[in-house]
Amino acid sequence: MEETDKYSQNNINQMLIKIANKLKELRIQKGYSSHEAFAWDNNLNRVQYWRIEKGTNITLKTLITVLNIHKISLSAFFKDID
Repeated sequence: MEETDKYSQNNINQMLIKIANKLKELRIQKGYSSHEAFAWDNNLNRVQYWRIEKGTNITLKTLITVLNIHKISLSAFFKDID
């Protein structure tokens, strides 16, 4: 992959979807079938959390907050995402 391709808008969007899917997977592993129940139980805005799982661009603060709920580090979270 060329350096310019790595930073294309399409590639960035694909990475956001990978992050969103991994967050959804973590939620399901915690036993939550619903994003709403997870958000409610963890004092997160349910609409914002739904957007996170749909691949909306989020802040690092939001990502760290969600990862703290799952008790997972940034490095552990990103180790399987390329």
